[in-house]
Amino acid sequence: MTKLLQSAFAKASELPDEEQDLLAARLLAELAEEDEFDRAIAASSEKLSRLAQAALDEHRAGQTRELDPDSL
Repeated sequence: MTKLLQSAFAKASELPDEEQDLLAARLLAELAEEDEFDRAIAASSEKLSRLAQAALDEHRAGQTRELDPDSL
């Protein structure tokens, strides 16, 4: 465990039990969402590769234009 995480847990341990449980639930939910996102990306890597290749093909064929952030 890193020193920063140890420090965060030490500070959290000073909170009332109800707030500790809320913080723990939020942390666990965040970790679960991160795992879910990683699995979704891994499962779609072939599709993402095809989309990337299609975008490169379009660019090489002159079918794209430079993005102008001021026009967004």
